[in-house]
Amino acid sequence: MDIDPSVIRDALLNVCILIISLSLHEWGHAYTADRLGDDTPRMQGRVTLNLLPHIDILGTIIIPLLASFGFFGGLGVIGWAKPVYTDPRNFKNRVRDQALVTIAGPAMNFLIALVATFAAGLAYHFVPIAVPVLKSFMTLNVLLIVFNLLPIPPLDGSKFLMYWFGMSEEAYSLFAQWGWVLLLLLVNFPPFRYLLGALYHAALIPFAIILGLIAQG
Repeated sequence: MDIDPSVIRDALLNVCILIISLSLHEWGHAYTADRLGDDTPRMQGRVTLNLLPHIDILGTIIIPLLASFGFFGGLGVIGWAKPVYTDPRNFKNRVRDQALVTIAGPAMNFLIALVATFAAGLAYHFVPIAVPVLKSFMTLNVLLIVFNLLPIPPLDGSKFLMYWFGMSEEAYSLFAQWGWVLLLLLVNFPPFRYLLGALYHAALIPFAIILGLIAQG
């Protein structure tokens, strides 16, 4: 079967953007934990902007690439990078520092989306050819923010169940074992997909406004 070269180009570009975004997300976790006194991520080689230590071959490359080529049809799938492991016993303020480490991942995606938004706005004036790539960085990272903050294990948002509502780490770990199954079911459940889409579009609004203002300036 012949594949349009533009489809191959777009698929590879989307996967590259995802690899960078997921890797920086995990680096955010690792860097913050390291700064707060836990050297576990450093011993694992994760306090680095080198993308390779953060990549999971299946979750970061193969599945996203197949999805970009339409291999799964209308079936919703999930990509992921290698998780960063921490030892909460190394933190001075366990609850606060764990929360900071958790939010650092989505915070990195927010920073990427914000930088991409400003860059895309400026590119309209100076390098129009770069606008689609920069907008893809913006939209994908906004989606990663929304998705990762969902309160479903093992996503970042679910960890606040432990920090704020007193869930034990044992109970959370048990719940998280089945989290990916639940997520796969949910992303293929039309009402959930509608809700996720609504949250994504709402979160995208301020970025789109900023982009429009800069592009028209």
